[in-house]
Amino acid sequence: MPKMKTHSGAKKRFRLTGSGKVRFKHAKMRHIQEKLSKKTKRRLRQPGVLAEVDAKHIRRQLGKG
Repeated sequence: MPKMKTHSGAKKRFRLTGSGKVRFKHAKMRHIQEKLSKKTKRRLRQPGVLAEVDAKHIRRQLGKG
């Protein structure tokens, strides 16, 4: 049986923490930020953590079970 390949799109968008949680970068931070409040922009700068239900699928795509 061949090796399982890592999903190229997933490896660019997600990172695993030491405890196995899946981190991601929030959307809406590329351009047109004039309309966003400072509070919103501050909050979006922090990496998000995926819900465990979704994290299962991403971990499989990253080849980590």
